[in-house]
Amino acid sequence: MLDLHAVKSQDLNTLSPMALADLASQMLAHIEAQSQHIDALDKQVGSQAQGIKWRDAKIESILFQLARLKAWRFGAKTERMNAEQRSIFEETFAADHASLQAQLEALQGSTPDGTPDADTAKDKKARKPKREPLPDHLPRVDTVIEPEDTHCPTPECRQPMARVGEDISERLDIVPAKFFVQRQIRGKWACKCCQLLLQEPAAAQVFDNALPTPGLQAHVAVSRFVDHIPYYRQETINARCGVHTPRSTLASWSGQTGAQLMPLYDAQRDFVLSSRVLHADETPVAMLDPGAGKTKKAYMWTYVRGVYDPQPGVVYDFRLGRGGKYASEFLKGWSGTLVVDAYAGYDKTLAMEGRSTAFCMAHARRKFDEIVDSSPVAVEAIRRIAWLYKVEAAARPLSADERLQMRLERSKPMWEQLHLWLQLERNRVPDGGGIAKAIDYSLKRWDGLGRFLLDGDVPLDNNHCENRIRPWAVGRVNWLFIGSELAGERAAVIASLLQSAKLCGHAPWAYLKDVLTRLPMQLNSRIEELLPHRWQPGG
Repeated sequence: MLDLHAVKSQDLNTLSPMALADLASQMLAHIEAQSQHIDALDKQVGSQAQGIKWRDAKIESILFQLARLKAWRFGAKTERMNAEQRSIFEETFAADHASLQAQLEALQGSTPDGTPDADTAKDKKARKPKREPLPDHLPRVDTVIEPEDTHCPTPECRQPMARVGEDISERLDIVPAKFFVQRQIRGKWACKCCQLLLQEPAAAQVFDNALPTPGLQAHVAVSRFVDHIPYYRQETINARCGVHTPRSTLASWSGQTGAQLMPLYDAQRDFVLSSRVLHADETPVAMLDPGAGKTKKAYMWTYVRGVYDPQPGVVYDFRLGRGGKYASEFLKGWSGTLVVDAYAGYDKTLAMEGRSTAFCMAHARRKFDEIVDSSPVAVEAIRRIAWLYKVEAAARPLSADERLQMRLERSKPMWEQLHLWLQLERNRVPDGGGIAKAIDYSLKRWDGLGRFLLDGDVPLDNNHCENRIRPWAVGRVNWLFIGSELAGERAAVIASLLQSAKLCGHAPWAYLKDVLTRLPMQLNSRIEELLPHRWQPGG
């Protein structure tokens, strides 16, 4: 049989017809094989092209979703979300962004057949931002990785190698919380001749013969009132560690904690009310009504020292209603400027001598923001109010006198122009409309809204207090309702101290553990030393 590849053109004239037929058959078979190979390559190229097209489309889709997330995150009008919605959105944004970014990196870092893309990997390494170093106070657990054989791997050499350096990479790890038993061993010493027995007394503790230590008591309280973990979920978490703590037991411990902290709460209340500028607000919380078989509305009132006060503090007051009598009772004997929204319940409280009102500009702005899509007047009002906030941002680090001086020089002219403009626009818009109501809201409260121009310690809005209410907005989503009036009062006591500790920059657990440890031996005359603004660790 002739070899197709060995036959030359000049040999064709010497071949017999049978040989030529055999050669032609081989050529046809070769052409058919080449054609099949080309078809296979075409299919492979088509498949890769389709893969590239799919990858590009997927990348484009992910980039679009990332851009939309960033637009929602950085371009959204947050006035349309309450604090609860914004906190949930922030969590969702972080999770979605990380997921999309991981998908994008996976797509950009490989070819359609799944192999790593060297160029993309190189670019990714070049673009990788520098990571912030992990905190120095965290303990380091070293894992040393060395070659099993430190002799030169070259067969002709095999000499011992010298260590010339090392690479260190740090990653964050955690060991979940673990229970342990704290034992106090008090030795007994006897004198046989004198028939005497000597033994040191047990260490003082908040609860006599109680099972939990101050550390565990603080953990339960922080989990409930800072991390908003209901008792039934704490019970489940503890069970994973092999420790049975019924929710009734956890609630009992919190009840004892609240009772022991009452003197400190009273001192915290006096401290907060010593501020000349005070923020106030209230938020509804559901309270169980066993007789009716359902819940009813109660209120957690919030009072915060002025936002510019160098010693921050907050105190909560649980009440069954929203009437102004509750604020009047709590603020008895106080005088100064109260920063509030336009709730009429404060009117009687503020009618007393020595008190003045500062209304919240954020509430006034919100009225315009609700109709900004349908009213050019609202757009202009928000723009003018934004100028005032720019001055406030610049004046924030100044002293009260310097802040007031800047307001008089820069904010007062804009404030007077805003007042005149609102009056003119009110005459142009019909009664009963949304823009008319928004303008009337500001004009009727103009003196209270302009209080910041008379006192450098008075802020432009009440956002400082609204931020202190946020824990209750988050908490009621988790624990749903408060069990009783006494439970509400106890929650106010514990939360006042823990949230004030956070305001002062303290770790809530470290603060409460130390307070519960020292409280049994603390003199009542020196109880103020345990308040968050004066507390010193181990003091």
